[in-house]
Amino acid sequence: MKYKPLNILVTGGLGFIGTNFIEFFLEKYNDVSIINIDNQTYAANKKLVNNKINYEFIKGDICDKNLVNLIIKNNKIDTIINFAAESHVDKSINNPRTFIETNVLGTYSLLECAKSCWDLQSSSSKKKYRFHHISTDEVYGSLKIKDFKFKETNKYFPNSPYSASKAGSDHLVRAWHETYGLPITISNCSNNYGPYQHSEKFIPTIIDACKNKKVIPIYGEGNNIRDWLHVYDHCKAIDLIIRSSEVGQTYNVGGNCELRNIDVATLICKFFNENFDTNFNHLDLVEHIEDRQGHDFRYAVDINNIQNDLGWSPSINFEEGIIETIKWYL
Repeated sequence: MKYKPLNILVTGGLGFIGTNFIEFFLEKYNDVSIINIDNQTYAANKKLVNNKINYEFIKGDICDKNLVNLIIKNNKIDTIINFAAESHVDKSINNPRTFIETNVLGTYSLLECAKSCWDLQSSSSKKKYRFHHISTDEVYGSLKIKDFKFKETNKYFPNSPYSASKAGSDHLVRAWHETYGLPITISNCSNNYGPYQHSEKFIPTIIDACKNKKVIPIYGEGNNIRDWLHVYDHCKAIDLIIRSSEVGQTYNVGGNCELRNIDVATLICKFFNENFDTNFNHLDLVEHIEDRQGHDFRYAVDINNIQNDLGWSPSINFEEGIIETIKWYL
């Protein structure tokens, strides 16, 4: 039986993935209403179009239970999609407290608000609501080169304050389902790329460096491997999970595209070499710097479950997607 969201609360909808999801969702559906609550931190996107009649932005903190309760009740919210998170690993190493507050306590606050506002006394009423939590493959830890990809059944082994905070939030969401009957779903995604990503992230950093002929910093030898997923494919997966999956399910969402960091940098530099200054080799901008503390070697997720259960697969080829991404930033 399919679930039909009507009044949606998106948290962190001015972030990278949240922005793309709102644009995707409002373009696809005209029978939904979206309230976007975002605290407008340094990474917030200011370009999101907000002139649609079925969209409203509210500046606020998800830890503010009074505000969140008011939003849920006044707007008859039946669906919460939690994108809100601090996500930059380097910043989590230097300032872990902010990550605990937003990712753990913020998720706790949302769960409590949903539990108190939604009528969860009967199984029929539970079908009227959905709480979807966006998480990361980093909660599973690190893989060696020949290890099997992460499955949904893998144990959690987070290695950074960021991934530990996301692991904690995942466990809270699962616990509120098992203990209080909150109708939840969870998705753990691999590395996203695409429009609206903050300049501090890996791919936008390389694009900006090539554009302005600045140093491209690469940790260690650049051999760390990530599984790259276009944010548009991710948005389609989230939509499908909310509408079609069973309550309580967790799905891994990945791009089936494992690349070393140095390979990603090389692809971007090659594009600039061929399309801009042909007399300058942008690869000369690469500078190998001291490796990050607790730097996970490899991430890769097994997407068999979401493929088999929901019929989702990534559709955007990385080499095509990265060119479109570069053009968007330029």
